[in-house]
Amino acid sequence: MKTSAAKTEYLALLAELDRRRRTNLLAAYRPYARQAEFHAAGAQNRERLFMAGNQLGKTRAGGAEWAMHLTGRYPSWWQGKVFDTAVRLWAAGVTGEGTRDNPQRVLVGPPQQQAAWGTGMIPADAILQTTMGRGAPAALDSVVVRWGGGGDVQADESVLSFKSFEKGREKWQGETLHGVWFDEEPPLDIYSEGLTRTNATGGITIVTFTPLLGMSDVVLLFLSAEEVGGMSQNLGSLAPVKRGRGGREADGEGAW
Repeated sequence: MKTSAAKTEYLALLAELDRRRRTNLLAAYRPYARQAEFHAAGAQNRERLFMAGNQLGKTRAGGAEWAMHLTGRYPSWWQGKVFDTAVRLWAAGVTGEGTRDNPQRVLVGPPQQQAAWGTGMIPADAILQTTMGRGAPAALDSVVVRWGGGGDVQADESVLSFKSFEKGREKWQGETLHGVWFDEEPPLDIYSEGLTRTNATGGITIVTFTPLLGMSDVVLLFLSAEEVGGMSQNLGSLAPVKRGRGGREADGEGAW
């Protein structure tokens, strides 16, 4: 009898530990070297690019950083940009479906499984409210996120909104933001409009994508003349590139 009760208690404990792990992925996030380099560059650079091949953690890195800014939960190892107040952020993809299936999925959880929302990078206990969009099925328009509230930090609310490039530049006007995340390469006019939204706050833009459009206008923003010249010889070693307000800078051999 005691053995059966102990087993039941043990299984319940394992289930609770698994639930806590699944609903707080941010706590377990540990970047590999290139991701850490990308994050750290935010301390000095308003504009950053993480360009690499498929399935190399670009969107995961963007999602983890956005979750930190939205919640104010920065780990002890963090060396990047820090906001000391609740934030208004955008996350965007090419289409509504692309935004839903990439940034939204990484940040909130599986789009079509609402019961699993809270298993993305934004911890479940920080998601206060979700608002559905009117475009793609299961796509969110916005998420209200609990910011701070630990120790002496007064709790506040951040707002995350989801956008897409296909709506055109006009849909990107008007807002004042702390950050814009482009998960895929945007057209130059969309990128410029997103950057403008962050000017008043001294905010940031991050771009994460696999290069499919060749030497596009947005890619050229982040490259020096020397890098452009050597680009064709280094396709196998893509790396994060960071661009500051007053100049451009690239890390690592073969960086684009």
